[in-house]
Amino acid sequence: MQAFNHLDKADTFQVDRAVGEADPNDYDALMLPGGVANPDQLRMSPEAVAFVKAFFEAGKPVAAICHAPWTLVEADVVRGRTLTSWPSLQTDIRNAGGTWVDEEVCTDQGLVTSRKPDDLPAFCAKMVEEFAEGRHAAQASSV
Repeated sequence: MQAFNHLDKADTFQVDRAVGEADPNDYDALMLPGGVANPDQLRMSPEAVAFVKAFFEAGKPVAAICHAPWTLVEADVVRGRTLTSWPSLQTDIRNAGGTWVDEEVCTDQGLVTSRKPDDLPAFCAKMVEEFAEGRHAAQASSV
């Protein structure tokens, strides 16, 4: 897998399995990283979008930072939710039926979102808390 630092290529990493081979039932939670390139690629992958949607359908906690909510928009899981992101996504989120807020970290029914790298301490703390809580019945019922 090719990592990026913004739009510049960074390190490469071996993966255990491609998203098309992964079973959402094998995972307890999902964290979607930010940046521009990764979420833009993920939202164009039907396998990745289905994988993300499966976490919401099962009520499993999900965390997304920066541009990662693009994939949530594509998975049609932001309708009726309040979330934050990199500011340029606010129109996409609103058009998908979500409520966008400009906050360091936002939690809504097991979904944790943050805006940018400066928000990482608050994002990581809230993500760990939500992941430890596990499934959220309200999250599954809202999809």
